[in-house]
Amino acid sequence: MKKGTWVEIHDIILKPEERTGMIPEETKKVPLEMRMKGYLLEEAEAGSRVKIETLTGRIVEGTLLSENPTYSHTYGETFIPELLAIGRDLRKMLEVDHE
Repeated sequence: MKKGTWVEIHDIILKPEERTGMIPEETKKVPLEMRMKGYLLEEAEAGSRVKIETLTGRIVEGTLLSENPTYSHTYGETFIPELLAIGRDLRKMLEVDHE
């Protein structure tokens, strides 16, 4: 990937044995991981150790995962009817406040 490409990196922040004792047992068993997006500072290939510059100007190091990453946030496969009503209910509340 070329220098200046928008990329996503990954890094292990804390190994399981380095994590605090004040977290659930299941959580203690896994590392604390980071994923971050930014601009690639030097040409590199996926899987290599790289540095990026984030939108806020931070320089962060990690393993290069992907080029031009997309967002994939969802609420899962479950249908949540309450989410449909939020906009309608909020609009009604705002109309009442302006009367």
